[in-house]
Amino acid sequence: MTPDPWSKLRSHTPARIALGRAGGSLPTAELLAFAADHADARDAVYSELDVQSLADSLSPLGLPILPLRSQAAEREIYLKRPDLGRRLAAESAAAVPAMASGDVDVALMVADGLSAVAAQRHAAAVLTPLLPLLRARQFSLGPLCIITQARVAIQDEIGSLLKAKVAVILIGERPGLASADSLGGYLVHAPSIGNTDAQRNCLSNIRPGQLDPAAAANALAWLIEQAIVRRISGVGLKDDREPLRLGGPTSRRIE
Repeated sequence: MTPDPWSKLRSHTPARIALGRAGGSLPTAELLAFAADHADARDAVYSELDVQSLADSLSPLGLPILPLRSQAAEREIYLKRPDLGRRLAAESAAAVPAMASGDVDVALMVADGLSAVAAQRHAAAVLTPLLPLLRARQFSLGPLCIITQARVAIQDEIGSLLKAKVAVILIGERPGLASADSLGGYLVHAPSIGNTDAQRNCLSNIRPGQLDPAAAANALAWLIEQAIVRRISGVGLKDDREPLRLGGPTSRRIE
């Protein structure tokens, strides 16, 4: 194996750089590592969310937990029909209003998306610091929804049924070869069926070693507050905080 003179760069990124070579080919260790990461990514796509285990880890947060599912009855259908993952199954659509207790400021959701592994591992680590930040801001919260076979836009239907000002969904992102457990956080103001991605804000690659879950919670709290104050989200709402500034909760309720 011939060492690559760029090998020191590998300490600064998980990207596949400075792999070295064995003759005209990749070293065997790197080839095997690629195959293993590819297998992890494929497994993540087909992984199933353990709803009960996730609900147990979220129960200390003190919110009612509502399990839901999309119109995609199984994983193969979900992967082939993204549109079905954006809408609730009939019984789930009926269950949401039954849990509503009047208008709320924020509707919170966790979904499997394209990596149930990400939601299973990291959702609680984001929500645990996020809820105190929202409560300190005196925002009213709806039930915590856990959705299976879900796409991002399902937050619009759930948020509208809960009559929420803002809907937030934590969802497993499409796995990459270096990140099979990457969680995404999506926020939309005035959730309504038919919203486009231009109306959403996204925090991507939430996981230890990348966007830390606690930092993601702080950013989400700020974006939620600003979305409610300014009544906008998406391309019109930028995270213009000073770099590395965490910011504290406001002391007044925003109507």
